[in-house]
Amino acid sequence: MAVKTYTTEAIRNVVFLGHGGTGKTTLVDAICFSGGATTRKGSVTDGTTVTDFTAEEKSHTISINTAVAHVGWGDTKVNLIDTPGYLDFAGDAKAGVRVADGAVILVDASAGVLVGTENSWEYCEERGIPRVFVVSMMDKENADFDSVMGELHEEFSKDVVPLEIPIGSGEGFKGVVDLLSGRARVFDPKSHKGEYKEESVPAELQDAYSAAYQELVEAIAATDDALMEEYFEKETIEPTRAADVLKAAMKAGLIYPVVCAAPDRGYGARGLLERFVEIMPSPAEAVHEKAKDGEVELELSAADDGPLAALVFKTTSEPHVGELSYFRIFSGSIDAGVSAQNTTRGGPEKLGHPAVPQGKDRAEVAQLHAGDIGVVAKLRDTHTGDTLAGENASLVLERIAFPDADISIAVKSAKRGDEDKISTGLHKIHEEDPTFSAAFDPELGQTIARGLGEMHLEMAIERLKRRFGVEVATEPPRIPYRETFTKPAEGQGRYKKQTGGRGQYGDCWIRLSPLPPGSGYEFKNAIVGGVIPGKFVPSVDKGVQEAAQKGVVAGYNVVDFRAEVYDGSHHSVDSSDIAFKVAGSLAFKNVAPEAGPILLEPIYEVEVTVPDEYMGDVMGDLNQRRGKILGMEPKGKKQVVKAQVPLNEMDRYSSTLRSITQGRGSYKMSFVAYEQAPPNITEKVKEEAAAREEEEKK
Repeated sequence: MAVKTYTTEAIRNVVFLGHGGTGKTTLVDAICFSGGATTRKGSVTDGTTVTDFTAEEKSHTISINTAVAHVGWGDTKVNLIDTPGYLDFAGDAKAGVRVADGAVILVDASAGVLVGTENSWEYCEERGIPRVFVVSMMDKENADFDSVMGELHEEFSKDVVPLEIPIGSGEGFKGVVDLLSGRARVFDPKSHKGEYKEESVPAELQDAYSAAYQELVEAIAATDDALMEEYFEKETIEPTRAADVLKAAMKAGLIYPVVCAAPDRGYGARGLLERFVEIMPSPAEAVHEKAKDGEVELELSAADDGPLAALVFKTTSEPHVGELSYFRIFSGSIDAGVSAQNTTRGGPEKLGHPAVPQGKDRAEVAQLHAGDIGVVAKLRDTHTGDTLAGENASLVLERIAFPDADISIAVKSAKRGDEDKISTGLHKIHEEDPTFSAAFDPELGQTIARGLGEMHLEMAIERLKRRFGVEVATEPPRIPYRETFTKPAEGQGRYKKQTGGRGQYGDCWIRLSPLPPGSGYEFKNAIVGGVIPGKFVPSVDKGVQEAAQKGVVAGYNVVDFRAEVYDGSHHSVDSSDIAFKVAGSLAFKNVAPEAGPILLEPIYEVEVTVPDEYMGDVMGDLNQRRGKILGMEPKGKKQVVKAQVPLNEMDRYSSTLRSITQGRGSYKMSFVAYEQAPPNITEKVKEEAAAREEEEKK
């Protein structure tokens, strides 16, 4: 059966956001069921929802990836973009917001505003898209609509206004009063489709309805002068007229409506679907997208006759299919088999079989119009964040602003021979999830994986094992310590090898002396009288540098010192470059222990952004980590604490900060300098280095 395609005006792109566990996936599933896109209501616990379908999501019963479903309602298609709520998967949430024209932010009716709610609001503010709050799980114990409304006003805006008020709460939640129509919507408890019958407003809610109606209508009327006059004259507003003005006010960021839902029961699903059609903007009405053509910035409108510009916002991989690229068309249209240009990477692509996604399923279409979301398989070299444009075009859309990785772990093969498989797997996972990365660090001798949190890294390792069949061991990343000298010292390095035939002979005297921090390495040639021929002096330098890569305290790179070669001897036949290189290396090893070698540890500047109430705990924790507090400054409703902390004290700081601040703190780090490590740290590092050397000998 041919899949229906929708024109731009008939499309709505809505992203679902909120703290983890507020019911986003369940609500998306209920909306799909309510609109007839699916034949049964799924369950997160059973792993049967439309948008949680990966093995990891099913086993952990949480959303890990952004997924897309769609539902037709009347003549309108609503693309539902379900995003993860946990901070570890914030990259996917930001990708979902990047391709949406409107947002639904779910708030737990009993827990209220949490860090995930705050983050969701910030993502929408960055993008400037209209948003609707859903007070979710109204059927749970301790659900309190009025309390949540108070928190939304306090945390976000006085322009957050109810579009509905609940009838009952907890087990007694049975419906809502739609303020615009003035009718009660009583849900059918036997249906999971959110079906309702309209009734008069219950007598006990008449006062609450009147107050809420007045608040809503005044808020709407305040955004439109003509409507304000009409309201003053008639003391009421015709519902469809109010809906039109509400839509415009939402787009302008003047009003943020609030509705109620109980996703497990499907309550509110149909009402939301109706609201999407009524008050969410189509791509043609949404904020226009900016693109660059060379140095020129253009404004694109969602129209089929515009230049093709589509953004790839998600990449996944499927067995027997290969890589799948999910894209949103911001301008132009796509026909099956059309050729396109990846203007981010500069290569041609053929969009052979474009499809519309329905969770893990796909339905091929002959054409996709401007504003729609699609998926295509087997592109040659296209990845998340890339722009697809017309042939010979150079339009480039703004990439997704992914958060920076703030936690790292070292990964290694649990058995020999799997190294190449692991390397390939880590690269594939990065292509699918740009917030995860992995690379071999030659200095540390480890492959370091970076991500947004411990759970994020755990899921990546789990995916690596499942998809590539490799066992991976993890360990903390080593710290890139350095060594340096504190006093001058001098001595000899002599290399003599006579084994019949031509021998090897090199002899040099060097002086090592400390330089100021950050100076690096200097070499000075102080040879007089040709005791070492000039052509061999650079070999002494090379030998010193090579030996300095493995210092005498704990085997770390020696920095900030001068090596001066001032004497030596040579043999007219047996001397060579290699002999003087070895002599230089031996000289360094002989002299370094006498030059007061010390261990240096890397110091990072850490900026921690936290709400006021957690300041004391955060500063106390930084002090325990040998941190030096540099100062504090306000940032909105939060404070920024600046401190300098040794890197080896920052292990698992991400998890600690989340625990201290209940997930409401964030931080960033940047390298400052190397400083002398205290004696207890030096001893510990020496012991670890000796143990590692012993292990490597086995």
